[in-house]
Amino acid sequence: MTREKIYLFDTTLRDGQQTPGIDFSVEDKISIATMLDEFGLDYVEGGYPGANPTDTTFFDEKRTQSASFVAFGMTKRAGVSASNDPGLASLIQAKADAICFVAKSWDYHVKVALGCTNEENLECIAESVKAAVEAGKEALVDCEHFFDGYKANPTYALACAKTAYEAGARWVVLCDTNGGTQPPEVRAIIEAVIAEGVPGDCLGIHAHNDTGQAVANSLAAVEAGVRQIQGTLNGIGERCGNANLITLIPTLALKRAYSERFETSIDAERLVGLTSLSHAFDELLNRSPEHQAPYVGASAFATKAGIHASALLKDPRTYEHVPPESVGNFRKVMVSDQGGKSNFINALKRRGIDVGKDDPKLERLIQIVKEREASGYAYEGADASFELLARRTLGTIPEFFAIDGFRVMVERRFDSHGHVKIVSEAVVKIIIDGQTIMSVAEGDGPVNALDLALRKDFGKYQHEIDDLELADFKVRILNGGTEAITRVLIESTDSSGVRWWTVGVSENIIDASFQALMDSVIYKLMKNRHMAGKIAAE
Repeated sequence: MTREKIYLFDTTLRDGQQTPGIDFSVEDKISIATMLDEFGLDYVEGGYPGANPTDTTFFDEKRTQSASFVAFGMTKRAGVSASNDPGLASLIQAKADAICFVAKSWDYHVKVALGCTNEENLECIAESVKAAVEAGKEALVDCEHFFDGYKANPTYALACAKTAYEAGARWVVLCDTNGGTQPPEVRAIIEAVIAEGVPGDCLGIHAHNDTGQAVANSLAAVEAGVRQIQGTLNGIGERCGNANLITLIPTLALKRAYSERFETSIDAERLVGLTSLSHAFDELLNRSPEHQAPYVGASAFATKAGIHASALLKDPRTYEHVPPESVGNFRKVMVSDQGGKSNFINALKRRGIDVGKDDPKLERLIQIVKEREASGYAYEGADASFELLARRTLGTIPEFFAIDGFRVMVERRFDSHGHVKIVSEAVVKIIIDGQTIMSVAEGDGPVNALDLALRKDFGKYQHEIDDLELADFKVRILNGGTEAITRVLIESTDSSGVRWWTVGVSENIIDASFQALMDSVIYKLMKNRHMAGKIAAE
């Protein structure tokens, strides 16, 4: 049976940039376009050439090798010929393979936003598409507010879609711009559009997520006949975001309801890179990946309940809807006060630690974890601290250094100009091979000062931790009152791109932070030795 092609169109660099707090530089756009191109997307939309300096510079040259590079912009203005419209000229002159025009398809918007007649809007659509095709560009038309427009005036919304198609548009994209349309409505309206003469293999869907239905609406559109899906990496976009390609791509590839009928440009080999793509994009945005993201999240294949873990060890299909390795993720049996032996054995095995089910040290480790979690620790969110605790309990970790003590001072004083200045200073004493090393550092706050002092001079280990970076720092107060227990979670990374999490708990936030900081450094030193051992073995 021949499978039909679903074309994947990424609009991260254009629609995704409308996410609050996100503003891509030219360098960011080049990096992201390269990532998308190498992953195998069919279309990469780059933005609005001529609208701002960043996008104009970005379109100075073609930024993709395999994917069609797309410029986005308005159709020509009413009352101006296609040859005299400066916006249209910028689109045609851009170093792009295709042009995606945004066109009003709701008569209410034509009147209020454009201030022209319905007939003039149709003429703008047709002439813009023809100009693009004559210039040798592939033409696409995003019919903005199509579903709301269809519900208000189906005759005119259909006229917009048909005009674009008949003028030569390769793709007529139906947009749920407000994100409020539901899957049954999407399916019924698309079927009506196809019945009126716009074939499904020329139709696309552009869904927003304002009711959490963007992925469902995109799949409903595919079932109704469209053959192009527009979306963004990790579902970013204005308001509640766009359809998440990171969720849609594996669903189309791995779920029989779609995989038996359709194919995409992302084959099994490329699909393995999905988790890396998602996390690399979050890294570029300088944010932590969403733990509960479908397919690629740290919790996507995580199991906490003991009975689930036991079943997983017998057959992963009992609690996994797809193999985690198919999307580049991995199974994670979490350790917590709810976990049984199966959780711990599996968690230890994944870390290269073999321990027998009847080993008394295993019983001791389980007891320690449960006691510590009762006092506030959370090892399910701190893999590195758990591994260190396990190796210490099982006696398989060297003692790299010892702490002789630390002191942190915070002083509020006036500078020479009479301005208030808060100064944080930390002193840390560590012992390495019997030698005491004392380091002093000032920081932006007490924890920052403590971190700088701790890692300022590590003697023979200093070169090993030079690339260690703290990526995130979270504080949670576990109970109320003046004697509150504080839990600190620290996320760390290094030049290898590996990320790990450590935890500290204390009545004192500085002490809790220091525990997590020490675990981060020790884990880094231990990781270096494991990597060196693997390289030597190879």
